[in-house]
Amino acid sequence: MTAPRPSLLLGCVHTGAALLAGLSLLDCLRDGLDERGTALAFGALVVLGELTRWTGAEGREAAPLGAAAALSYALLGEAGGQATHHGVTQVVGVVLTASLLGSVPHIACGRPVRDHLARRVLTTGFAAVCLHPLYNQGAFHGWGTSYALLLAAVLTLTFLCDALLAAALAHSRTGWPFGPLLRDELRATLGIGSAVCATGAVMALAVAVVGLWALPVFSVPLLLTQMSFRRYAAVRTTYRQTIASLARATEIAGYTPAGHARRVAALSREVGRDLGLSEAELTVLEYAALMHDIGQLSLVDPVPAGATARLPAEEQRRIALLGGAVVRRTGVSPQVALIVERLADPCAEQPVAARIVRAVNAYEEKARDAGPGGALAALEELRLGTAGEYAPEVVGSLARVLSRDGLSMPVAG
Repeated sequence: MTAPRPSLLLGCVHTGAALLAGLSLLDCLRDGLDERGTALAFGALVVLGELTRWTGAEGREAAPLGAAAALSYALLGEAGGQATHHGVTQVVGVVLTASLLGSVPHIACGRPVRDHLARRVLTTGFAAVCLHPLYNQGAFHGWGTSYALLLAAVLTLTFLCDALLAAALAHSRTGWPFGPLLRDELRATLGIGSAVCATGAVMALAVAVVGLWALPVFSVPLLLTQMSFRRYAAVRTTYRQTIASLARATEIAGYTPAGHARRVAALSREVGRDLGLSEAELTVLEYAALMHDIGQLSLVDPVPAGATARLPAEEQRRIALLGGAVVRRTGVSPQVALIVERLADPCAEQPVAARIVRAVNAYEEKARDAGPGGALAALEELRLGTAGEYAPEVVGSLARVLSRDGLSMPVAG
C-alpha cells in the first residue's frame, strides 16, 4: 500500500536535526576537537556499532553498541581521572560523523537512514545538554554515588524522548495511531534498550576512573546481547516464512487464488494497526490471516475461487474448525488456531482479530470478483452487513485504510 505523505512534523524533526548537526560540525571545524584521543575512541565505537546495525524484530533498526557509545560520550565528564572539556557541539559532531561513516554500507544497499540519524543526533544532543553545561560549571563535583543516579536519570529521560520521537516519526509517515506506536516503542525500550542504558552509564563511569581501556571491556557484554537479539530476530523471520509457506498450500493445491492469503494478511495488519492493536497482537493477527483458509484442504470439492464468504454459515463454521485443527497440528501458537476457529462465529462473540480477518477476507473476495470498480461495491456490501455479519468498527477502519491507498487493493499475485 502507498504510505501517506510525510507530515509537517516529520519535516520539522529532520530540519531540527539538520540544524543541530550543521551547527555542531561548524563549531568543531572552527575550534577543533578537545581530547582528540577520547573523541576518536568513542567515534570508532560508534562506527563499529553502526556497521553492525541490523533490522530487528518488527522491522526496527537496532544499533545497540552505537547507541550506548554515543550516549556514553554524551555523559562523559572525566577520562582517567582528568576532567574533559568537550561540550555539546563536539558530542553531536563526533557522533554524527561516526554514524555517517558507519551508515555508508547501509546507504549503499539502499536502506533508509534519515530517521535513524535524526533520532541519533537529537537524542545524543538532548543527553549532552542535560549534563555538560552544568558539569562544566562544576555543579556536580562532590556528588559521589549520587552522580551515578543522575546519569541513570538522564539516560531514562533520553530513552523516553527517543521513544516519543520514534513514535511521532512513524505516525507522521504512516498515519497509524500514535498511542499504540508509543506503547510498542516503550515496550521495545524495556528490552535491549535497558541494556543500552545500563551499558552507556557504566561505560561513562568506568572511563572516568580507568580511562579508555574500559571501552572494549564494557562493550563485550552488549555485543553478546546484540548477537542474542540477532539470533532471536532470525528465528522470528524463519518462523514467519514457515507459516507463509504453509499458507501457500491452499494456493498450490488450487483451493484459493494465488496471493490471496498474503493480501489478506497485509491488509489485516493495516486494519489492526488502525484499530490500535499492539505489535504482539498484530503478529498473531498476521499469522491467523495467512492461515485462515487452511481448513479448505480438508474439503473433497474445492470452493469455487476459494470464496468462503459466500458459503452458508454452517459450512463456513465447519471449514473454520477444520482450519483450527490443522493449525494446532503445525505447532503454531494456539492463539492463531483459536482465531482461525472463531472466524465463522457470530460477530458479537468473535475476538477482534477474528473480526478483522473475516471482514478483510470478505472484502478481498468481493472486490476481486466484482472487476473494475469492485472495491467501492465490496466495501458498500460490507457496510450493509454490519448489522450482524461484520463489525462496524472493523469495516470503518478498513474504509480508512483503503482511502489512504486510493480505495484499492492489488489482486494480482
